[in-house]
Amino acid sequence: MKILKRFFTLLCLVAVLCSCNAQGNTVSEDGNAVIENIMSRRSIRKYLAKPIDREVLNTIMKCGINAPNAINRQAWEVRVIDNKEAIAKFYTALQQGNPQAQANAIEGSFRGAPVLVIIANDTTFNYSPLDCGIMCENIMLSAWSMGVGSVCLGSPVGYIKNSPQAMQMLGFSENYEPLICIGLGYPDETPAAKPRDTSKVKFID
Repeated sequence: MKILKRFFTLLCLVAVLCSCNAQGNTVSEDGNAVIENIMSRRSIRKYLAKPIDREVLNTIMKCGINAPNAINRQAWEVRVIDNKEAIAKFYTALQQGNPQAQANAIEGSFRGAPVLVIIANDTTFNYSPLDCGIMCENIMLSAWSMGVGSVCLGSPVGYIKNSPQAMQMLGFSENYEPLICIGLGYPDETPAAKPRDTSKVKFID
């Protein structure tokens, strides 16, 4: 009985501490799950041959569309390709639209990711590229929090724009163009952090 009382007391203490942190009190960097997630995330370029459940992908995409955006215009559209047959069809369409490119170059531009995410922006809205960039970060950070690796990709965008077949397959609305691609998958590598130049940040007094 005493053990149960102590356990209950400990649970109450943990609840109080969590409540204090939620109210904005200072927490250490090591104990902050959000900061740890941001600081530990790496760009992944080698993936396990393991599919990602649609439930997990839906959660990641919900986090993406909950990104801040100008006047809540949500000037983005997202397409997710998450099965081998559709990816193979997509690569074939890209090859047809880019006959000068080697097949392994097109596939390599997606880093072998088992899930492809293509984000398009509304070209009639000046702030849409910024909004899509914020969405991209939401997607990658939420993915990492669930053990899913990611890599932000720019080179596939040109291949997609050059391929009418790929554009038709993606079916973006009028005035929307591919802007950012993301590869998602379970990591098959643990890359080290690359150095960051802290001198890029200056405080103005």
